[in-house]
Amino acid sequence: MGIAGDIVIVVTAALFGGLIAQRLKQPLIVGYILAGVLIGPYTGGITVSDAHEIEKLAEIGVALLLFALGLEFSLKELKPVRNIALFGTPIQILLTIAFGYGLGQWLGWSRLESIWFGGLISLSSTMVLLKTLENQGWLGTLSSRVMIGMLIVQDLAVVPLMIILPQLQDPEAGLPILGIAAVKAAVFLAAMVIIGTRVIPKIMKHVASWNSRELFLLTTTVMGLGIGYGTYLFGLSFAFGAFVAGLLISESDYGYQALSDILPLRDIFSLLFFTSVGMLIDPGFLMANIMTVLFLVAVVMTAKGLVFGVLSKLFKYGNIVPLAAGLGLCQVGEFSFVLGRIGISSGSISTEFYSLVLTVTIVTMLLTPMVSGLSGPLYALRNRFVKPYQLQTINLPETGLSNHIVIAGGGRIGKSVADILKTLDMSFVVLESNYRRMEQLKPAGYPIIYGDATQSVILEAADLDKAKLLLITTPVTLISQAIVIQVKKNHPDLHIVTRAETIEHLIELHKQGVYHVVQPEFEASLEFTRLALLHLNMNTERIQQLTDEIRRDLYQPLYAADTGYEMLAQLQNVSHLLELNYIPLETRSSLVGQTLAESAIRARTGATVAGVIRKGILYPNPSPEFSFRAKDVVAVIGQSEDFKAFRKMAGEVG
Repeated sequence: MGIAGDIVIVVTAALFGGLIAQRLKQPLIVGYILAGVLIGPYTGGITVSDAHEIEKLAEIGVALLLFALGLEFSLKELKPVRNIALFGTPIQILLTIAFGYGLGQWLGWSRLESIWFGGLISLSSTMVLLKTLENQGWLGTLSSRVMIGMLIVQDLAVVPLMIILPQLQDPEAGLPILGIAAVKAAVFLAAMVIIGTRVIPKIMKHVASWNSRELFLLTTTVMGLGIGYGTYLFGLSFAFGAFVAGLLISESDYGYQALSDILPLRDIFSLLFFTSVGMLIDPGFLMANIMTVLFLVAVVMTAKGLVFGVLSKLFKYGNIVPLAAGLGLCQVGEFSFVLGRIGISSGSISTEFYSLVLTVTIVTMLLTPMVSGLSGPLYALRNRFVKPYQLQTINLPETGLSNHIVIAGGGRIGKSVADILKTLDMSFVVLESNYRRMEQLKPAGYPIIYGDATQSVILEAADLDKAKLLLITTPVTLISQAIVIQVKKNHPDLHIVTRAETIEHLIELHKQGVYHVVQPEFEASLEFTRLALLHLNMNTERIQQLTDEIRRDLYQPLYAADTGYEMLAQLQNVSHLLELNYIPLETRSSLVGQTLAESAIRARTGATVAGVIRKGILYPNPSPEFSFRAKDVVAVIGQSEDFKAFRKMAGEVG
């Protein structure tokens, strides 16, 4: 059957390889690569008839990988750890390349192979790390944010490495080529910015208006691969163009839909890519070079671990972060396969050299869960022999914390809560891991503990056993869940109030035992709606009924799980049934000259006078003998019907 039969063999083998990898709790790509080894030309048995044709299809997989990376990329993800991500990661890449070059020279490799070796090992695996962190329950911690931030920048660094490394084969000719490539890239990016801001959004909007998912998917794919092919014709990398296309579409209103549609297609072609990578591995070569492979695995993981650990320390991350980053990022990543294939196609490295690096990469991936899992035990062992991590605290009371509120997060919401609590002279403490934000809070005199609230040592420093309440103000789902898990282990009875991004997040937090969950955006939208309807003079009871219905629909899963939750929500909104309005008295009003008792306002209108503003002075809760004057502004409490009756009364001529 030719290429069709080869695709059937590849996909079937990858399926079984993926199932085995899933069973062994390993990343699926490891299963795909091992499947490729089994159907490759070096193992005999069932094999593809034309590996070269599969490799051509795999190039589409590379382009779609980078296209999806562009769609997923967001500067918001880098914001909490932007310094170490944007500045520390390039330093790490350069240091690792220098180490790889030195190691290669010591082993007697050529200069070109040594540089390529450094470039290939400089990248870590996003797929492997995310799977490992998820299994360990570390997602959302400060350590995970540091590692993921650095991985994002590493993934972006693949693009310039794909352009630069192939030109090193002939340095004298390569420098002019690099210069030309840089100029071409600048021209291409300028053109793409214009197209991306003026053309692509219009096309996406027009196609989306047809309500055809097939056409939307086809348009997205054509844009990704079409722009990639355009860059190839322009003399640049096909994959580079696909990445830029992803970035442009991600900035449109349809970026999320494009990503969700393209992911299945990306996964299928990525399967072909990783399986074709496995076809290049010669098991006989591995057995003949087993000692070299094990030596390189040990040296590379140790060196990369030290680089990541030291950099984390230099960027002022303490506690367990340097150790976790070093052990979590010490593997070699999947994008090394992409670079390696480019090295082979450009003639920069040999197939034997690529097989060696590929084997080392796979072994480091397999070892990552075990190595990363040592972070906790090693940190505990370290604290037995070394002085434990010293917490930085500010303005904590000398008598200690007691009957206090713990605020996890000193951002806008956390600071606003702290302002109110300080005004009320209530005891509280703020937990904040952002050093700059902590410095901004310090002049206000707030009690602060500097550290990551997802870490048990920071939570215990806040004396949770004596606390009344924990407020988690972060909007990030993974962080709030990580804090809840830590708190519930040792303080299951402590009430927790947190915020949720989605209803799914809200339900999950409620299941974990959170006392109350707030969705700020939803509550703000309801308040906007309520005020708009009041402005249009809609009946107050009808407005409250409407908002209650909307809220009941949103929180229905919680109401079904806990009847007390609905009662609590209703009690919190009872106050909206009564409104406070300010109504001026006309000069000829019948109320002018009358006392509050004589006017019988409550009996005649149903409204209650809460105060009177006269010449800028407020007279709260006036007595029955208080006499109204012209141009007084009367503050009345009531419902919409009461306000109408009082306005009529205030304007009547006596």
